[in-house]
Amino acid sequence: MSLEADFKTVAEDVKKVKTRPSNDELLTLYGLYKQSLVGDINIDKPGALDATGRAKWESWNSRKGMSKDDAMSTYITNAKEIISKYGIERKLLNL
Repeated sequence: MSLEADFKTVAEDVKKVKTRPSNDELLTLYGLYKQSLVGDINIDKPGALDATGRAKWESWNSRKGMSKDDAMSTYITNAKEIISKYGIERKLLNL
């Protein structure tokens, strides 16, 4: 499987974990995801009243200069750890 295909698969799977990951885990994934798809941050830092927006901005900004491939690889590693830690919901098919 190519890096991009593995990235897309893991990005979908990590949305299905049984328990919500910690905010730090989610912010790490967010920053890596944005760096993987967009590259270096290209938006202004949100104001002081937007704590969530600032945290996301800071997570993405901390990856500045990281190549998209490196960001994808690191995202995959982190997402797989989260999936392993929390488990994944599997829906049964009703046939």
